[in-house]
Amino acid sequence: MPKCTHKGCDKEFAEQDNKDNACQFHSGAPVFHEGLKGWSCCEKRVIEFDEFLKIPGCTFGRHSTEKPAAAAPAATATTTTTTAAKPEPSKVTKEGVEVYGQQAQSPAVPKATATAAEAEKKKNQEEIEEEEEDDESVPVAAGATCKRKGCGVQYKDDATSRGQGAEAKCVYHPGTPIFHEGSKGWSCCKRRVLEFDEFLKIQGCKEGKHLFVASQKGAEKEELVDCRTDWYQTQTHIILSVFAKNKVDSQIKFDKDSVLLDLKMKKNQRYKRTFPLYASIEPENSNFTVLSTKVELKLKKTSGISWPSLEPSNITTFSTFGITGGGGSVGAKEMMYRSDSPFHQTQQ
Repeated sequence: MPKCTHKGCDKEFAEQDNKDNACQFHSGAPVFHEGLKGWSCCEKRVIEFDEFLKIPGCTFGRHSTEKPAAAAPAATATTTTTTAAKPEPSKVTKEGVEVYGQQAQSPAVPKATATAAEAEKKKNQEEIEEEEEDDESVPVAAGATCKRKGCGVQYKDDATSRGQGAEAKCVYHPGTPIFHEGSKGWSCCKRRVLEFDEFLKIQGCKEGKHLFVASQKGAEKEELVDCRTDWYQTQTHIILSVFAKNKVDSQIKFDKDSVLLDLKMKKNQRYKRTFPLYASIEPENSNFTVLSTKVELKLKKTSGISWPSLEPSNITTFSTFGITGGGGSVGAKEMMYRSDSPFHQTQQ
């Protein structure tokens, strides 16, 4: 059966079943910025590359077998023609650098760059050494996909997918994706491409056994950690920042009088805390943003009063912006409250 070429779909389909809305895909291009990954056609952003591949498509239509059109390169001041054919490289160095022209020479690598490259190589080697092994004592559902990067083989049965035959061999990438100045590749091998579709087709550089069920060793050794927090306020919102790196999952729950944070990070680290709030908020109008170094929460106040602190039992300093109208103004030097302020209630 033909295979759909839409980004985010890649499913096989029968033409008689190819109806409207049969295909769910991404109409835009991949976006990678400051550690976040997503698609230009939708707003969701994630940190891990595996999670990026799982982002459901935001566009529906019919399956297609047409090759996606390549994005047009941006025009530059030095561009002289748009019809010139791309020259073939005269040679490829052992570092994977394509050299054009007989007199071209590979530029010398600065010492600082070489040191950074060595550090990156060491980091990638540590990641490769920590590869998980398939837990063959756990049964696998038919159709489950191998978890190793770049493999994509689906499980059939133990004899076929976990045995000694050719279909039990896994060809995958043990490293991590690298996106730098428009080029795309894997840290474990040298090949680099420009188009994202071509990146997905780069064949794995290592052979081993499939990984259908990750080992559960060490899962019970979860470490609860503390993270630095900071907050400030405007007349309408409380902005709370929780500084946490290497997040793999972020769960935030807004209630009227509290906020629950559950952040899971690499190496089985976890930050879990409930913030009781000094005053009430509107949960449905509150939101959060996951960034590479922190999680930023924007809490919508139910009234425009100043909060002397984030939590009701932690009033050590007064954080105020003043209030508009008869009770003060933005930038006021003295703390002023309306008669219905929660501050008056705490003093009774």
